[in-house]
Amino acid sequence: MDHIEYAYTLGMDDAAVEERLETTGTGVLSLADGDDSYAIPLAHYYDGDGLYFRLGVTDGSRKQELLETTDTACYVLYGTEDTDDPRGIETWSVLVTGRLTELPDSEHERFDTAEINEQFSPIRVFDEDIDEMEIVIVELEIESITGRHTPEA
Repeated sequence: MDHIEYAYTLGMDDAAVEERLETTGTGVLSLADGDDSYAIPLAHYYDGDGLYFRLGVTDGSRKQELLETTDTACYVLYGTEDTDDPRGIETWSVLVTGRLTELPDSEHERFDTAEINEQFSPIRVFDEDIDEMEIVIVELEIESITGRHTPEA
């Protein structure tokens, strides 16, 4: 362990965190039920106040089950950029935690079909039958945001 290299990270200011939330379209949402965890790579929409996800869920799906049991969710955005040093990379990450809330029908008007297609990338479908899929919009009610990055050399 004496020869392990380390890269120091610094906190990001609020403007840098906002910029990453607005310009980075994807991340990983982590859900939990007791000792079980589940992470979903997906796209988000950030409007300056709220962080939203558009999800396709089916009856009995693991995602739907864990959306209902997760007390505090964590969403992670991250990225890397090459540097002039072939062994070095600049890194950054933003962690957002909070409670997930499915938007009630009364709030769906602000996300009509045109708005949804403009703000969210297409839903990735695997083995699900599209006719059996329900589209839900979920808000991550932000409790904390932490941003870190490696300083430029």
